[in-house]
Amino acid sequence: MAAIIQIIFATIFILEFLFGNLLNGFIALVNFVNWVQRRTISPVDQIITALTISRLVQLWLVQINILIFLIHQVKMTEIVVRVINIAWVVTNHFNLWISTKLSIFYLLKIVNFSSSIFLYLKWRTRHVVSVTLMMSLAFLVLNIIVINTHIDVWVELNVRIMPYNFSSRNSTLFLKHLLFTNSIFASIPFAVSLVAFFLLIFSLWKHEKKMCNNARGSRDSNTKAHIKALKTGLAFLSLYAIFLLSLVINVCSIELQENYMIFLFSLFTGIAFSLFHSYILILGNTKLRQASLSVLWWMRCRPKDVRSSGS
Repeated sequence: MAAIIQIIFATIFILEFLFGNLLNGFIALVNFVNWVQRRTISPVDQIITALTISRLVQLWLVQINILIFLIHQVKMTEIVVRVINIAWVVTNHFNLWISTKLSIFYLLKIVNFSSSIFLYLKWRTRHVVSVTLMMSLAFLVLNIIVINTHIDVWVELNVRIMPYNFSSRNSTLFLKHLLFTNSIFASIPFAVSLVAFFLLIFSLWKHEKKMCNNARGSRDSNTKAHIKALKTGLAFLSLYAIFLLSLVINVCSIELQENYMIFLFSLFTGIAFSLFHSYILILGNTKLRQASLSVLWWMRCRPKDVRSSGS
């Protein structure tokens, strides 16, 4: 049974790894080519490119983790455990917070409030999103400190007494604390993105009310921008909520299943979240969507061209 589960996990990871590299590599390539052609790159493309790079790094780091857990050829020493967990915390932090940075950018670019504070933030959009990412580093440092504290306690109770064993009681509590800690810190950017989403809804409501008072029934460009941002935001938050829910389920059920399977499942859900969000970014971005359609059209027409030339 364990061998079958490992085969299933390995298959899932291979598919996620291939599609993750394909989608994120495609986004990075399109933005890079556009940057070279125009000799400039827009702020939103900068954020999306940074997000895709962080996700590519995360994919390759997770691949190393999967090889460690499935092949069992690396001795799980204290240093290995510490490096694996910190690498996951760092890459997942930038993955979530750059996504949140994108939500803040769309909010400040689209929403129009009369507040002087908001107008100042809107005027300094680039500075605001950059400062937000820099301030998030405080949460990253705190997350690493907490994770290292859990590892120190686990080492004191477990590793110095017996070999590394995922099925031990101490390791069960250790993984439970890790998942709970990561869930708490992952919920912070989710809360920020949720606030941005509700502010978009409130802004759209005010804008629609203003349009009705002006007796304009047709949708203007600002309304369309609101709706487009809300669709993308809703899809992103839905995936984010599923990701957080999976972490909570892992924490609650960790004592009922094989611990290393729980840890692998948490990695897979994190990759799946990034994978589907990258797909949403392609659909929601006109340039990326047109480039993907061009690639699909080229792939569909090329075999016909090859057959016609061969005949």
